[in-house]
Amino acid sequence: MAARGDRGDAAAMLDTTLPAPRPCHPNRDYDRVRAAIEFVSARRRHQPEVDEIAAEIGLTPTRLHALFRRWAGITPKAFLQAITLDHARALLRDSASVLDTAYEVGLSGPGRLHDLFVTHEALSPGEYRAGGAGLTFSYGFHPTPFGEAIVVVTPRGLAGLGWSDGAREAALDDMRRRWPGAQFVERAQETAAYARRVFDPAEWRADRKLRVVLIGTDFEIRVWERLLSIPLARATTYSDIARALGRPQAARAVGAAVGRNPISFVVPCHRVLGKSGALTGYHWGLSRKQAILGWEAGQARA
Repeated sequence: MAARGDRGDAAAMLDTTLPAPRPCHPNRDYDRVRAAIEFVSARRRHQPEVDEIAAEIGLTPTRLHALFRRWAGITPKAFLQAITLDHARALLRDSASVLDTAYEVGLSGPGRLHDLFVTHEALSPGEYRAGGAGLTFSYGFHPTPFGEAIVVVTPRGLAGLGWSDGAREAALDDMRRRWPGAQFVERAQETAAYARRVFDPAEWRADRKLRVVLIGTDFEIRVWERLLSIPLARATTYSDIARALGRPQAARAVGAAVGRNPISFVVPCHRVLGKSGALTGYHWGLSRKQAILGWEAGQARA
C-alpha cells in the first residue's frame, strides 16, 4: 500500500541525478529502521533532524526518505512521530473504549483489513495440557519487514510467529518450550505462504481468512481473543483488557498473558501500552515494538 504524502516529501524524493534505488531487502531495511529508532530514542530530548539520522545510519537524506517510504509508506518524520510517547497517548485517548467499539470503528477503511482477515480457533484444554503431544508443527524461517521470522503452523492454521535475530536455534527452542510434547519438522516451503500472507497488506482479504490456532490456558486465550479485537493503528492498556474480561484487578495477569502470546504481530500484543502510553516490555524487543507501531501507522494512512 502506498501512502499519501505532502508535496514537500514528494519533492524531496525527485532527484534524477541520483542512481537508481537498490533492490529492497526486508531484513536489511529493518536493520536500518531499527538503527534509526535506537538513535532517536537515545537522543529523544534533542529531537535529531532527518539529516543527522541519515548520517548516523550511513544514508543520504534522500535515501532515508526512500527507505521509509518503501518500508512503512510514510516519511521519516511521520514515522518518528508515530513512535513517540505523545502519539501513543493520543492512540489511547482515541481508543478509550476500543475493546467495546472495535467493530464499529473504521469498518470500511484499511485500518480494519488486517483484523477482519484473521479468524481463529482454540485447542481444547486437554490438548493444551498435553503440551501439544500428538501434534506435528511445521516451521520455517523467512524474511519479514521486521527481521527474519520463525513461522510455525499446524494443519489447522498458524500457531507461532516470532523473530530469530540471527539466532535460529534459540528461536526454535522458544517455540518448542511452549509445546514440549509436539513434534517440530522444518518445512519452509509450507510456512512461506503464511509469512507472505501475514506481512503483505495486499493479502489481507476478509473473503480469504488467515486461520490462527490459539494454544494456551483458558485465561490466556481470552486475553489473546481480546487482542485480536484491537484494530490496526489503535491501542489499549493492560487494565482496559482486564476490565473488559470482568477482572479489573487482573492487569498484572493480563500482562503475563500478553507476554506469553506465541503469535506475534497477528495477535497484536504490540498494541497494548502502559497507562501513560509508554511502551512496556515486549518479548521481541522494544525497538521492534516501536517499528511495528510505526509501520502500522503507515498502513492505516494508505
